[in-house]
Amino acid sequence: MSVVGILGKKIGMTQIFDERGDVHPVTVLKAGPCVITQLKTMAKDGYDAAQIGYVDFVKASKVTKAMNGHFAKANVPPVRMIKEVAIQKASAEDAEVKAGDRILVDIFENERFVDVIGTSKGRGFAGVIRRHGFGGGPKSHGHMFQVQGSIGASSFPSRVFPGQRMPGHMGDAQITVRNLRIRAIDVEDNLILVEGAVPGARDGYVLISKAKAPPRERRGFAGAATKDALKASKKAAPSKKK
Repeated sequence: MSVVGILGKKIGMTQIFDERGDVHPVTVLKAGPCVITQLKTMAKDGYDAAQIGYVDFVKASKVTKAMNGHFAKANVPPVRMIKEVAIQKASAEDAEVKAGDRILVDIFENERFVDVIGTSKGRGFAGVIRRHGFGGGPKSHGHMFQVQGSIGASSFPSRVFPGQRMPGHMGDAQITVRNLRIRAIDVEDNLILVEGAVPGARDGYVLISKAKAPPRERRGFAGAATKDALKASKKAAPSKKK
């Protein structure tokens, strides 16, 4: 048994080159180290999961007595952040996970894709042009081009429909980005490089987990999973009548 995810911190973005010389934008994530602070079982809690914490320096004044007692049960130091992740049952030979076990980035060594959950940057109160990408009105003199205009009908239905796009709070929401390709893993420094962008600002905490529905890998242009574009176009073309 093993956990399917780990807590991490966003370091920043850079770019790397592969063996063919192609450049790939990647996000550097510091994955862990984490520790299991509690195990949830089906018999006691109704589901199987592991409560993990991101190991980082925490002032003693910032930890309550209740949390100190919670950490003492598992004999772990105070952690910065706590999340629950699922437990994966791989084979009977795997050792059972228990409270106090450390979780490192090596859990992704045999994986190719990961899902990342983070909190997007907060933008405060924003208008419809910035929040929803509206085009705005005329920009000549006498026009307020950044106002969304009319939002409802007249006497009928005499109300605003639910879900109307309007100005409001933008950002600071939980965002999940799925199927980010793993480009490199540094086991010594607990770093993982994923291709693409990750929600949130620098030093923001993220939850990295194994991809729930990884995409199917293409085997090449002559593979069984791909189609010959020339043959497909000829087959789709209308036949000439003789």
